[in-house]
Amino acid sequence: MNRQLVIITGLSGSGKSTAVKTLEDVGFFCVDNLPVDLLPKLVELTETGGAAAPPLGIVIDLRQREFFPRHREVLRELEAQGTSFEVLFLEASDEMLVRRYSETRRQHPMDRQGSVIDGIRKERMELDGLRREADWVIDTSEMTVHQLRDAIKKRYSGSGVGGLTIVINSFGFGKGLPIESDLVLDVRFLPNPHFVDELRPKDGRDVEVAAWILSHDTTTRFIQKIEDLMIFLLPLYIREGKRYLTISVGCTGGRHRSVMVAEHLYGLLIRKGYTNVRLRHRELSD
Repeated sequence: MNRQLVIITGLSGSGKSTAVKTLEDVGFFCVDNLPVDLLPKLVELTETGGAAAPPLGIVIDLRQREFFPRHREVLRELEAQGTSFEVLFLEASDEMLVRRYSETRRQHPMDRQGSVIDGIRKERMELDGLRREADWVIDTSEMTVHQLRDAIKKRYSGSGVGGLTIVINSFGFGKGLPIESDLVLDVRFLPNPHFVDELRPKDGRDVEVAAWILSHDTTTRFIQKIEDLMIFLLPLYIREGKRYLTISVGCTGGRHRSVMVAEHLYGLLIRKGYTNVRLRHRELSD
């Protein structure tokens, strides 16, 4: 099919909010707590974008009590109009759900007069039919938030390497630190081509400049350590759910050393499979 439709449902407290946010992170257009009667109309409206229409992630559950009983009828309507979809059902054990509600101090949506456990059991009973019809059931009882995110990313976006947008930005400290920086590498300790007459007019993108900087042992050792740091850090940022990372590399003027190191990092990340990498040289854009 040209686009995906994932219907997220399940027990309250089982991780539906995490699931829908993860789908948003991998490019889905998501709606939480949609009245089930509006689903066919939403699909129809978004399909006007044709092949460019984004995949849809819709959360439908018992918060919409007056609409939910029609869910089977609505899903059959989607099938009749040729819409392919997948139902993702999230659940957890009674004990884990009680613990989660105790930690958040929120009221269970089915707990009006009784206890939390009564609400959980009532909700489980009312959702049983939908659970049996689901395409994918995830028990999150023993899962961390990170593990749930990883499972959903793996199914709906493949590798998580492309999920992090990385900007590598070279700059000169003389014009100030880029305010958008997440990580700052100060490379002013590296040998400076500014003091080599034939290299001064050039910049760090020039082969001769890069070769001169890399000809020093300090540079090669630093580059190796930075490569090791990036290879270690970036998968952890992705696992944490970070979507944007700006790495700023600075030297005195922002034209030689910082540019060379930024270019090297950019090449490294592309070779490692990071597809959303951008390279900017702030002081060379003047």
